Amino acid sequence: MKKALVGILMGSDSDLPVMRECAKTLEEFDVPYEMTISSAHRTPERTKEFVQRAEEKGIKVIIAGAGLSAHLAGFVAAHTVLPVIGVPLDAGPLKGMDSLLSTVQMPPGVPVATVAIGKAGAKNAGVLAVQILATQDETLRKKLREYRKSQAEKVAEKAKALERE
Repeated sequence: MKKALVGILMGSDSDLPVMRECAKTLEEFDVPYEMTISSAHRTPERTKEFVQRAEEKGIKVIIAGAGLSAHLAGFVAAHTVLPVIGVPLDAGPLKGMDSLLSTVQMPPGVPVATVAIGKAGAKNAGVLAVQILATQDETLRKKLREYRKSQAEKVAEKAKALERE
């Protein structure tokens, strides 16, 4: 088994259906990852330990998904120099807007790359992690080019199907 290059954290098991999109995307690119549940609020020491061990374990990028107060990505970024991608989850009465704002509005010097709310964001977090890794990996760059080409072909096919109606 390959060493994980991406760490995926989520604050609760209720986040798993969304955060699986990250995992699926990484699997499409054959990027090894590890995934766990750890809360910035309920298990701060566990979270801190995961983050501090990540670099020595060979993890290059951390993806953190959380809803409501969404402090997880910021907490992670405060404890590492690795790139952190925050996925705001569409939980609670504000449908993820609170998560988006608390993930994206980081103080200067502690950045969190923030993607869209929910499943689309989780998928994009996976793609963004691959893009970061691809800066040092020509094989991943090639797979990304093929992925983009495939996306364009799918749109063209759908357009042709619509035009035939």
